[in-house]
Amino acid sequence: MQVFDPAIFPVLAADGLTNGAVYALLSLALVLVFAVTRIIFIPQGEFVVFGTLTLAALQQGRTPGTLWLLLALLALTAVLEAGHRLRLRQGRAALGVALLALAVGGAVWALTGWLAPLRPPLWTQVLLTLALVVPLGPLLYRTVYRPLQGATVLVLLIASVALHLVLTGLALIFFGPEGSRTPAFVDGQVTVGQVSVTQQSLLVILASALLMLALYAFFERTLAGKALRATAVNRLGARLVGISPSSAGQLTFALAAGIGALGGMLIGPSVAMTYDSGFLIGLKGFVGAIIGGLVSYPVAAAGALLVGLIESFASFSLSAWKEVIVFTLILPVLLWRSLTTRHVPEDEE
Repeated sequence: MQVFDPAIFPVLAADGLTNGAVYALLSLALVLVFAVTRIIFIPQGEFVVFGTLTLAALQQGRTPGTLWLLLALLALTAVLEAGHRLRLRQGRAALGVALLALAVGGAVWALTGWLAPLRPPLWTQVLLTLALVVPLGPLLYRTVYRPLQGATVLVLLIASVALHLVLTGLALIFFGPEGSRTPAFVDGQVTVGQVSVTQQSLLVILASALLMLALYAFFERTLAGKALRATAVNRLGARLVGISPSSAGQLTFALAAGIGALGGMLIGPSVAMTYDSGFLIGLKGFVGAIIGGLVSYPVAAAGALLVGLIESFASFSLSAWKEVIVFTLILPVLLWRSLTTRHVPEDEE
């Protein structure tokens, strides 16, 4: 155990806010997914891993394995959708789905195969990474969760755990066991008083804040955002006024995948990401979401920032116990919520 020096306090606070900003994004994604679909989305951290490792592969001029996962899910989704259309005796629609999937898959394969060896500029690689990772969200929802749309929360949780294990294994196959970092988006340091903070850390905090504001504007100002809010408040009522639960679920998973991929690319320069890093990162975001009761976005974000600060200070003075301290934080929150929240049976929601 190291003796705490007050002079190190601002440095640890800045580091905690940087990590906490990313955890806050993951907390918001977890709250959003649960509110709209009732899914406790364990694999949220895998989107972070795929975002970092896909960008790292592009930096090395290699075609990322994420491409093959995307093409496989696209083909499976096309088969499921075409089969559904055929059961409804919509032969032309089934053929259209198959041709669309073939065209999109071919375009993504050609674009990635052409750009990856060229090592394009960083921002081009970022856009390509998003193009490969974000569609995984709605495709996973269609292939894994949509067939379980009427299942209980427990069944959906079991499916999430299974999906987490599958994605972790695929990440090992695609990227190997070695950790990878990505280059910083900006270099240099900024001195505030007697504290020096890297510009990358400031970028992470600023980008996270802007993304939260963008999500707020999306939910307040757009029709799609209001549809998601309505689905979160009352799924049956939303269905009665014409809001498709499947469309809401796919949009929610697309947002979750985008948030995870952006979070992974933001922390990639400071954290050596491995194929199995997603579980711990996602779990820290989950702690923040639990503090918010899986319903309150502001409280979840504040809880995630608290997790980042606790982790930063614990890593300095009690490094061997930092994970224990962070995850122990969830116990009093769960106890308090179990004592103050009235349980509503699922069929009464």
